[in-house]
Amino acid sequence: MRGTDEASGSLFSYVDLEARIPARHPLRRIRQVVNEALASMDGEFEALYTDFGRPSIAPERLIRASLIQILFSVRSERQLMEQMQYNLLFRWFVGLGIDDPVWVPTVFSKNRDRLLSTEMSRKVMAAILAHREVAPLLSDDHFSVDGTLVKAWASMKSFQPKAGDTPPDDDPGGPPGPDSPPEDRPEPPPSETDPMSRPTRQSRNADVDFRGEKRSNATHVSTTDPDARLYKKAPGTGAMLCFIGHALMENRSGLIAQGDLSQADGHAERRAALDMIHRHSPSSTRRLTLGADKGFDAAEFVADLRQACVTPHVAQKSRYSAIDRRTTRHEGYALSIKHRKRIEEAFGWAKTVGGMAQTVYRGLERVRSRFILTMAANNLARLPRLLTA
Repeated sequence: MRGTDEASGSLFSYVDLEARIPARHPLRRIRQVVNEALASMDGEFEALYTDFGRPSIAPERLIRASLIQILFSVRSERQLMEQMQYNLLFRWFVGLGIDDPVWVPTVFSKNRDRLLSTEMSRKVMAAILAHREVAPLLSDDHFSVDGTLVKAWASMKSFQPKAGDTPPDDDPGGPPGPDSPPEDRPEPPPSETDPMSRPTRQSRNADVDFRGEKRSNATHVSTTDPDARLYKKAPGTGAMLCFIGHALMENRSGLIAQGDLSQADGHAERRAALDMIHRHSPSSTRRLTLGADKGFDAAEFVADLRQACVTPHVAQKSRYSAIDRRTTRHEGYALSIKHRKRIEEAFGWAKTVGGMAQTVYRGLERVRSRFILTMAANNLARLPRLLTA
């Protein structure tokens, strides 16, 4: 018997969001870890808010909404609020009931900027890694480090000369020539027979020819995002306005233990590597290993690692390498060189799924906070398979 295609509205709706989510859905395990991690941060949240005024968005819901935005590649907060209107899975993960109103996108963005600073993003990542089921997956001795370019939300046309490098507009000049019109002579009024002049329209995205123009970070700055820097990571590639994202990976499960982001320059990766290893294991007297690519093979960086009780498992350059036989003769060196390549998987996930190929945020602080939260979301995406292994 053929069924009827009739839509009838119901006066009441009894929808249990918990029953609508499949029992084996991977978000169930992710939500459990996130909820318990955020519960351990209750004291941190309590210190951020006062006990008077209008209530803000709950920080737990705001962080869960930001994580679901990264996990499902939602490109903007406005689209996230739109999907939360009808997506029961998003509502269940964030903690909204079926009848709870969704926030105004601008209100959500303002609350997010106040809460998700760099320090708070690092605390969220640390709380997830300190979870009782996640902590046994981490290695305490063997790590890898690398960096990746994050394209800034600024075009090359915004890379303009700095104010101090531009010549002044007012020309002191000299005495007027015989052919120059006097300044105080009024212009003749237009005649009635003259054709009407049409204003020239300038395109918003006018063509600009940069051929022959020398531009550098010393003389130019982006008017859209002054924190972005012109940089290229490899010879033969085009330079672009970008930041450098950094990650410290533990080698046992390939989870990101520390994340950071800085302005782009030739020494940023080595500085960030030292900062992350000291932040992760402050004043450690236990011998650690740190794998890295050839870009980290510098005598000063290797000496700093050895002084910090860290064995530099850095890939050797073909000439003038700072890594000698006292490091390469051990079997662990070859293992670190093999496992360090797994950090590229986290960078690839962050750019294809997490939206970090080109950030939509401006300013070093906001981009850094988002990058660290994206690294935390990458860890969460891998947890369901790791915890059931």
